[in-house]
Amino acid sequence: MQDPFRQPPPYRSWRWWQILLLGLGAAVLIGGLAVAGLVWHLSKDLPALEQLGTYQPSMVTQVYSSDKRLIGQFFIERRILTPVAEIPERLRRAVIAVEDVRFFEHPGLDYIGMLRAAWTNVRRGGKVEGASTITQQLARSLFLSSERTFDRKVRELILAYKMELVLTKEQILELYLNQIYFGQGAYGVASAAQTYFGKDLSALTIAESAFLAGLPKSPNHYSPFKAYDRAKKRQEHVLARMEEAGFLTGAEREQAVAETLNFRRPGGVQAAPYFVEYVRQLLIAKYGEAMVYKGGLKVFTTLNLEMQKAAEASFAAGLRELDKRQGWRGPLRTVDVTAPTPSTFAATSDQAVKVGDYREGFVTKVAKDHYLVQVGTTVAKLAFDDMAWAKRRLTGSDTAKDVVLNPNLKQVLKSGDVIEVMVKKVDRDVVHVQLEQTPLVEGGLIALEPGNGAIRAMVGGYDFSRSEYNRAVQAHRQPGSAFKPIIYATAVNQGMSPASVILDAPVVYEQEQDEKTWKPENYGKKFHGMVSLRDALAQSHNLATVRLLDKVGVKNVIEFAKTVGITSPLAADLSLGLGSSSVGLMELTSAYSVLLNQGSRAEPYVILFVKDNAGKVLEQAEPQALAVISKETAYLITSMMEDVIQKGTGQAAKVISRPIAGKTGTTDEFINAWFIGGAPNLVSGIYVGFDDRRSLGETESGAHAALPIWINFMKEALKQMPVMAFTIPEGVTFVKVDSATGLLEGEQEGQASTVELFTKGSEPTQAAQRRLDPIDFYKLDQIPEGSL
Repeated sequence: MQDPFRQPPPYRSWRWWQILLLGLGAAVLIGGLAVAGLVWHLSKDLPALEQLGTYQPSMVTQVYSSDKRLIGQFFIERRILTPVAEIPERLRRAVIAVEDVRFFEHPGLDYIGMLRAAWTNVRRGGKVEGASTITQQLARSLFLSSERTFDRKVRELILAYKMELVLTKEQILELYLNQIYFGQGAYGVASAAQTYFGKDLSALTIAESAFLAGLPKSPNHYSPFKAYDRAKKRQEHVLARMEEAGFLTGAEREQAVAETLNFRRPGGVQAAPYFVEYVRQLLIAKYGEAMVYKGGLKVFTTLNLEMQKAAEASFAAGLRELDKRQGWRGPLRTVDVTAPTPSTFAATSDQAVKVGDYREGFVTKVAKDHYLVQVGTTVAKLAFDDMAWAKRRLTGSDTAKDVVLNPNLKQVLKSGDVIEVMVKKVDRDVVHVQLEQTPLVEGGLIALEPGNGAIRAMVGGYDFSRSEYNRAVQAHRQPGSAFKPIIYATAVNQGMSPASVILDAPVVYEQEQDEKTWKPENYGKKFHGMVSLRDALAQSHNLATVRLLDKVGVKNVIEFAKTVGITSPLAADLSLGLGSSSVGLMELTSAYSVLLNQGSRAEPYVILFVKDNAGKVLEQAEPQALAVISKETAYLITSMMEDVIQKGTGQAAKVISRPIAGKTGTTDEFINAWFIGGAPNLVSGIYVGFDDRRSLGETESGAHAALPIWINFMKEALKQMPVMAFTIPEGVTFVKVDSATGLLEGEQEGQASTVELFTKGSEPTQAAQRRLDPIDFYKLDQIPEGSL
């Protein structure tokens, strides 16, 4: 029985600290659940990391010349993938020292670094130090945006932790060093080394490695091209961190700090821009844009870089000389020379002038026999003798017809005129310049080896930055007399010989369809009577050529042209004899290559082989020359074109002093000027003309406008090639013939004879009986049998 008088036990109250602990425990539990929930929520749409081990970032496709020098790159992100083992240890250490010194110790998140950074930021009253690890930075670069939000930071931490579970430290470092941005369009350390120093990774010094390591934090802020002092301080900071980490001794750090950094200026001129662009178009057509811009292909081409340099220099110089002959177009603009710095003057550069530089400058003073010209920070002297060509001045038009002469050179320029000059020489402290002007005329040049079709040089215009239109492969122009060798080769192919004679005299053709008449004319409006085919081609007689075309047949010439590689449509009328049908420079140069290569044709090509980013060969050229015409026909026409050089319209080319053959070409009104020709081992073609089909000016023929460029180029290009003679086929024979008739030499007194070439079996059997009188030149029924 319960005692009714017993008192209940007293109530036991919670102590305050017990309540606090319980509350904290609950808060931690709730907070933990909240964090877990947040992590779970933010993890749902994170990318899978299992493929990171085989991740391939966007890489650069590199284009090389025939001697394996880099000439061009195609990319979205300029990156050259490099295994971590091939990245120098000094560069790896520099990056680790400044970005994540505990990289090999933490699991992707550096808690010690976070606490240190937080304490530093509190002490200094703002964010002055970050704590992102290399793994975090890689996660951000690969998968996240650069926005600064709490969500992104949490995702970054999660990804970094997960990445450390699926990748080794070496794999993470390799991905980071190949992925991260270094400024100036360079992604990854290998591309950065090329961009800033023009070096391979293995050639970087400690000082250069430290500079590169300092860039990823803020590539634009630490750009040496914008703020060198700031960039230098950043490099010194990296070197100090390397010393703190034990990667450098004090002496090594001081030596690296003292080293001068020689940067490669950005935006350098690309080698062979028209050629590289032509290669790009071929690659995209075959492999697609994704592979070309991201796939890291290595493309080895046929380009001979030394020949290309010679081609570009000769072409530019030739167009400048032609432009000067057309006349002075006047100053580019006029500035106020009284202003401290003329605001409209573009060339206030502080770059030192060098001999050969083309620069803008403005006239500051007119003296007795010269002008003073401000070029950047240099005052140069422009003597009247170095601008004498400006006496001929264009007025109101850019054509060469509207010209006035101003013999007083003192009146050509005035103070404040902005002009283009070339630095001629530096004599002690005086800089001498000559007056220049950028040419408006355009054209193209192409050079190839006839034996295999390899294109060794290509120029598609005066300036790629001005016009990307590649006139060497895209333009189609009337070739004028440069087409004549095709006609003469057709005649030889039909059994005629260089000794066959033809009448060069006025002729009129009725054009029934148009009810008009056509009267071709010779250059100079002269005619020459009976001439041999050899002389008719050498002297480029139009009337003789039209008669020859009429004889051999227009259709036959068109078929022969197709055989040797002409693909453009050709007019099926006698105007073809004067080169009226437009053709491309590449196809006509290739056709000449057949004639100079014993009748064998090799398709022109530019790509030797292509490798993918793993080194696998994707394609390899297999050039093959196939016989398309007889060796005898090819040699006879080549011999005739050798006479173009020896005694015809191309005599200026004799300075090359080796066996060469070629042909000039000029179109009506001097709109286009051509020269195509070469040696047995190198053939090149050039045309010059305005894009809008203006006249080049009176007398600007192929011999005057195009041939000098060809000569200057071939003199340099052929230095690399052995001297070779054109091979004489066994089917060619030499016969002494009468010069006037092409028949066998007779016994008549006063007959002129010469040794001529024939295909065996086609040599004449009849002896010449008499010399024709001039009156007989027009009696076609009295022309000896076997002649025209």
